[in-house]
Amino acid sequence: IHRGVHTLAEESTAMYEGAREKIAKFVNAASSRQIIYTRNTTESINLVAYSWARANLKAGDLVILTEMEHHSNLVPWHMLQMECGIELEFIPVTEDGLLDLDAYRTLLTRGPKLVSFTHMSNVLGTVNPAAEIIRLAHEAGALTLVDGAQSVPHLPVDVQALDVDFL
Repeated sequence: IHRGVHTLAEESTAMYEGAREKIAKFVNAASSRQIIYTRNTTESINLVAYSWARANLKAGDLVILTEMEHHSNLVPWHMLQMECGIELEFIPVTEDGLLDLDAYRTLLTRGPKLVSFTHMSNVLGTVNPAAEIIRLAHEAGALTLVDGAQSVPHLPVDVQALDVDFL
């Protein structure tokens, strides 16, 4: 793929890029160039944490997560906390398994740089109000990362309508 002029290499490249176009249409990305292949969600979150975050976050910068996150959306942020001193805060989960959006609004007053959360919990099955969480984060000047491992296969996900920065 992308490395040869032999017929099989050309056909492989065409199929590879065709799959990228199908994925872009599936999530309504503005361009197939916005689709970056990784092996899994953990690797995708790590890519954001260890490329964008390392280059853009510094000691004292706030990253907001939730109490319902999968390990893959906790470990990289804890590693960056130890490595460069970012601060982590967590949106609490209410007794009925929902995110406490009032607590979230309070956290946003602290000027986070990133809000990273699961769209659909793999433990609780809770579908978080992603569009609202993203809108509020953007209003506070933060970028957003959404773990779509559970939502994309089960729900219609429109990345343009969500206005998500990383999925």
